[in-house]
Amino acid sequence: MSQYETPLFTGLVEHSKKNPVQFHIPGHKKGAGMDPDFKEFIGENALSIDLINIGPLDDLHQPKGMIKEAQDLAAEAFGADHTFFSVQGTSGAIMTMVMSVCGPGDKIIVPRNVHKSVMSAIVFSGATPIFIHPDIDEDLGISHGITTDAVAKALEQHPDAKGVLVINPTYFGISADLKKIVEIAHSHNVPVLVDEAHGVHIHFHDDLPLSAMQAGADLAATSVHKLGGSMTQSSVLNMKEGLVSAKRVQTILSMLTTTSTSYLLLASLDVARKRLATEGHDLISDTILLAENIRNDINKIDGLYCVGKEILGTKATHDYDPTKLIISVKELGISGFDAEKWLREAYNIEVEMSDLYNILCIITPGDTETEGSQLVTGLRELAAQLKKHGDITPVTVMLPDIPVLSMTPRDAFYAETEVIPIDQTVGRTIAEFIMVYPPGIPIFIPGEIITQENIDYIKTNIDAGLPVQGPEDYDLRHLRVIKEHHAIR
Repeated sequence: MSQYETPLFTGLVEHSKKNPVQFHIPGHKKGAGMDPDFKEFIGENALSIDLINIGPLDDLHQPKGMIKEAQDLAAEAFGADHTFFSVQGTSGAIMTMVMSVCGPGDKIIVPRNVHKSVMSAIVFSGATPIFIHPDIDEDLGISHGITTDAVAKALEQHPDAKGVLVINPTYFGISADLKKIVEIAHSHNVPVLVDEAHGVHIHFHDDLPLSAMQAGADLAATSVHKLGGSMTQSSVLNMKEGLVSAKRVQTILSMLTTTSTSYLLLASLDVARKRLATEGHDLISDTILLAENIRNDINKIDGLYCVGKEILGTKATHDYDPTKLIISVKELGISGFDAEKWLREAYNIEVEMSDLYNILCIITPGDTETEGSQLVTGLRELAAQLKKHGDITPVTVMLPDIPVLSMTPRDAFYAETEVIPIDQTVGRTIAEFIMVYPPGIPIFIPGEIITQENIDYIKTNIDAGLPVQGPEDYDLRHLRVIKEHHAIR
């Protein structure tokens, strides 16, 4: 088959044109049984292929027809031996990776700045995380990747580890030396699992970091919807044969996946793969050029700094993705959230993420010079207004410590617990997650010892208006901790 073909999307359209009488779900029956306002907005074409795994349309849980053909084309495009479509997002694919190699008590080497889904999989599998501290950028206040030295040291200390998980690239677009990490892990016969949520496009351009499959990794969970043009919640899990069983991966993915799979999401993966494979290089070249022009314009604005290739050169910053615009606003004396809110209210601009010190904007083939000019104009006016209204005090970067893990996340999550005021929790073992989302990197995971410094960091994020999530108490006045049993007097 050719990469210009779309067996899944084409098959759905052909089935729709036959206009069969449907006595199967979904109950809206091509929109006839749906709210008319919603139907008019969504459109009849979309609703006509919102179907279910009936015979002619194959089954994601045991693909043999058009879904298998689409997955095989995706595997060829990504340089994988197998590609599995995910309608549970990259979170579902990440959980599949971890649970495919780890069981109760097994060790897995992971960076501490992993996404919540990795820690969820560790809780579900009963695995024990062996944390590697990521390199911290004390100027930007963000985490980078892990170093080859740290991976080698972790494997020497834990040769029985069942896997090494790497984030490539990070949420901010920074990549470690993935190829070398894979070589080190494979020398110990340990598979490498890659969280490639923010790197679907890197496989299709030589000026971007190496993709997981190019670096020889065993599994890679890749968000096609984030930067590759498919619909939200659609991702792929790429795999190379050798250290991991494809049948095991299919079994675990099936366990975690709804049986009512969305054919709209699946079809969008099929057409996104076609575009990446056939036009990706040219589209990404234009995107890189646009991003670089925007970066240069932002760096002409006094008080703003948009990160470029000068960030490279350390062991944790081997390469970077220039289509990610990390914009430091701390020299303006405001938080990233302040900048995000101002851009929303003054210019109707929505950024990808803000934190205490930065905003993050992503540039994709969906952007043009028009949008880039609007962003630069908005930032220029923001800086001018702040300069006009008086003295600016640059923000001091505050970096929390990585807490000590006192028990496995699974044991902590299922332990006997109690809920107490947050100010009384220092020194106790937490039994729930706390994170700022996005990016979804936990400040605390179940089993870690609570410190005053990290409580202060949480409160600073809350005071800044950032979305701190995870605890059962949305207001974060109370936390769930492991219950202490005192001696009877």
